Amino acid sequence: MMQQFLRIKAEHPDILLFYRMGDFYELFYEDARRASELLDITLTQRGESAGEPIPMAGVPVHSYEGYLARLLARGESVAICEQIGDPALAKGPVERQVVRVVTPGTVTDEALLEDRRSNLLTAIARDGDDWGLASLELAAGRYTVSEGHGEAGLSAELERLAPREVLIAESAEPPVVPDQPAGVTRRPPWHFEREASERLLTRHFATRDLSGFGVDSMPLAIAAAGALLQYVSDTQRSALPHIRELRVEPTDAAITIDAASRRNLELETNLGGGSDHTLAAVLDTTVTAMGSRTLRRWINRPLRDQAALRARQSAIAALIHHDPTDLRETLRRCADVERISARIGMGSARPRDLTGLRDTLAELPELAAVLDCHDEPRLMTLARDAAPQPGPADALDRALVAQPPVVIRDGGVIADGYDATLDELRDLSRNADDYLADLETRERDATGLSSLKVSFNRVHGYYIEISRSQSDQAPSRYTRRQTLKSTERYITPELKGFEDKVLSARERALAREKALYESLVQWLGSHLAGLMDLAAALAELDTLATLAERADSLGYVQPRLGETPGIRLRGGRHPVVERSTGQPFIPNDIDLDDQRRMLVITGPNMGGKSTYMRQVALITLMAHIGSFVPATEAAFGPIDRIFTRIGASDDLAGGRSTFMVEMTETANILRNATRESLVLLDEIGRGTSTFDGLALAWATAEALCERIRAFSLFATHYFEMTTLPEHSPGAANVHLEAVEHGERIVFLHSVREGPANQSYGLQVAALAGVPDAVLQTARDKLTRLEASEPAVPQLSLFGETSGSPVPPPDPDPPASAVRARLEALNPDDLTPRQAHDLLYELREQIEANESAPTQPRRP
Repeated sequence: MMQQFLRIKAEHPDILLFYRMGDFYELFYEDARRASELLDITLTQRGESAGEPIPMAGVPVHSYEGYLARLLARGESVAICEQIGDPALAKGPVERQVVRVVTPGTVTDEALLEDRRSNLLTAIARDGDDWGLASLELAAGRYTVSEGHGEAGLSAELERLAPREVLIAESAEPPVVPDQPAGVTRRPPWHFEREASERLLTRHFATRDLSGFGVDSMPLAIAAAGALLQYVSDTQRSALPHIRELRVEPTDAAITIDAASRRNLELETNLGGGSDHTLAAVLDTTVTAMGSRTLRRWINRPLRDQAALRARQSAIAALIHHDPTDLRETLRRCADVERISARIGMGSARPRDLTGLRDTLAELPELAAVLDCHDEPRLMTLARDAAPQPGPADALDRALVAQPPVVIRDGGVIADGYDATLDELRDLSRNADDYLADLETRERDATGLSSLKVSFNRVHGYYIEISRSQSDQAPSRYTRRQTLKSTERYITPELKGFEDKVLSARERALAREKALYESLVQWLGSHLAGLMDLAAALAELDTLATLAERADSLGYVQPRLGETPGIRLRGGRHPVVERSTGQPFIPNDIDLDDQRRMLVITGPNMGGKSTYMRQVALITLMAHIGSFVPATEAAFGPIDRIFTRIGASDDLAGGRSTFMVEMTETANILRNATRESLVLLDEIGRGTSTFDGLALAWATAEALCERIRAFSLFATHYFEMTTLPEHSPGAANVHLEAVEHGERIVFLHSVREGPANQSYGLQVAALAGVPDAVLQTARDKLTRLEASEPAVPQLSLFGETSGSPVPPPDPDPPASAVRARLEALNPDDLTPRQAHDLLYELREQIEANESAPTQPRRP
């Protein structure tokens, strides 16, 4: 047996081998040691090899899936080695072989998958900075490819897909994706050759070439797709008919969101790593698992195709008009047809998969009736794809019992009346109880033994049992079968003949039932195309109905999409914050167009600057998945990318400081943003000295506003930045309102035109609980600084500049000169900031009785 094990293990040296021995999967040697640590199971030893005990650990077959799930979560792969021979006929060890290899990216078992998240396997082929990427959700058959250029683009795609396993060539460098939990599997480089990949793909799809899939000009994508398909074939060792097509997902067909921006916007995962308070948590009230996965794909890939988006909007509007409640209740009773269809295609469907499909098919007539009232084009198309399928529905209804067991192993799955041969064999087994009761009565009467009874167990079969006190009275025709402490067990020729007949019938009935079940799964496989179209239609209906329910219950409006550049929102609200706060949310507007490209946002910490910026980005994203949005009015021109630089922390593992992380993300934005991009920048330059930070912030804002001309929201505490609109006509100032009440601050969270007049830093510190003594020291220090520190160079406060810092004005102007300058200016020409600074100078000069030089006081 160990020779057999070592021979099979040699074919899978780098992964754990689950070696079937009766009712356990056993692991030996190093596999046993690793499994013992990873699963916290007992490590034992048995027998010897080269004079040393053989380490051994095992898990029960009936509960192995839980252990397998824990291994997969840790990135381990497992080869499942089954007994395929008959132990009764085996000479030596029963024949065994690996029937499949389960890896993190190739899981299809229901118990090992998250219902509402896709489980993706991805392959990457590279040629310099160019890359091709193929992705497969094996549990659903969704197979996509794309191509791009540059490490940033690859990282963005991997962040979007969030694969569980990534395939690369043995000589390739692994992709750099922060916080990406995917395991990397290396494959031979010849698996990534285009010609070999093309042959493999055409053979799988039974086509002459790949021109019908639109990938002729995508050599790296073809190479990645072929390597991926080869890996799946090697691990699954079964047909893959549910992989029906190869879809191209052009990177320029969707709004690009880089990896950092996805994290900052908290689309599916919050900054703490959880799923609460995310956009998906707000929008995902889907009633089916496949609908949830579809919605999350939409959220992670907002489209630029306005025609496709308008089609989704039209369907949502129609569902709101007719109330989606009935549709959602019907869909709620539907099973995960997408994953069930995949398991049918792979021949691994379990009995409860088929009953789930049966129950779903039974709902289709009612679903058709609910959809019959809609004449909206997209809904009519989905209704056709989800039309009743009487053939499969009738076959499943006749074939299956109402509540079958989890597995076919012990039978009890096929319904009575489905197969005459099976019914006959079952009748023979069922009549055994009546026969045994009659035999027991006859034998008691014939022998006069009151303790006699006829019984059965799985080890010894049928037997007659007599107490030890009466065993000496047993007839000579009784043959002793087993002696126990208080009883003797016997067999008779009649009982032996009955046993052979009944046990043979049971074995034949079970074999017949398994054959019928396999035949049923195979027959359903011939209807796979229709079942997968049904799954896609149900998933999209659920997604559209969910977005309709969210729009109706949360007060969302349909956004307008057009070709005129800009973003216009009236009464915009943050979709997540308004659902997670116990207070009324303050809505705000935004106007960006071809002449107004940047908003410089000032205001106190905690005043709502980051919330305001994020809500603009999230509303934009929602509009581009086809959803209605939280606003009273919304309009969008073309958007190609969304960039955010909000918040940062040290990258200790990468050896990068907070400021380095900030500058890296800023560099990515400046190199890749276009005039159709939406850019969110928060506190650029705060990680270095005041002068350096201000200079970097100014240069970055100027580049975005004047050279790139992206739609930008630029939050800052550098009040000098509020002069940018004087030099860049495309920029404008807005601020978040706050008012002081005694020593405290009240945040109004309302966006107003113009710059803020102070930052309220000490008041925010008080709210944070900084001790009063520390605050008083800070106030004293602030007073001394304002009285003695040279003024920070101002940017165009008192004179024309080209956007570069200029020397401050004379620090000691007489009060009369200040008054004269103030009186000479036309108040209509003063910006709020200019007036604010002049008034401070005037007040300080008057307080000093014009007798001592002072510095202009900064807010």
